[in-house]
Amino acid sequence: MTIKYLHTMVRVKDLEKTMAFFELLGLRETRRTDSEQGRFSLIFMAPPGQEECPVELTYNWDGDEGLPSDSRHFGHLAYQVDNIYEMCQHLQDNGVTINRPPRDGWMAFVRSPDNISVELLQKGERLEPAEPWASMENTGHW
Repeated sequence: MTIKYLHTMVRVKDLEKTMAFFELLGLRETRRTDSEQGRFSLIFMAPPGQEECPVELTYNWDGDEGLPSDSRHFGHLAYQVDNIYEMCQHLQDNGVTINRPPRDGWMAFVRSPDNISVELLQKGERLEPAEPWASMENTGHW
């Protein structure tokens, strides 16, 4: 018996803000399904060249009273980045809070507008500790 990874699904409250957040990470929309009868949209976003590993954003047109909740029961999404400091600076410059800064040159956590926890991991070896990240405190929870 074989198994194949398909996607990770997360529910979102503000589709435009959430898509903009994932676009900051470098993901692009790869496909979309809009269901008039079910009143929902499914938007698949993935890094370029990695369309087989998408995140599925599920958006209910009539709202979702359960969002945004803590969402920690979900766990997190994880993405590898070429330079964790540059990615965190890019996100911060665009209004994203760095919840767990990359003090160790290896790992950071941020949250999407819908409270989805996203782990960022440095590709290859850890980077040398650098400011302002090395002395930055955690913000909120991740």
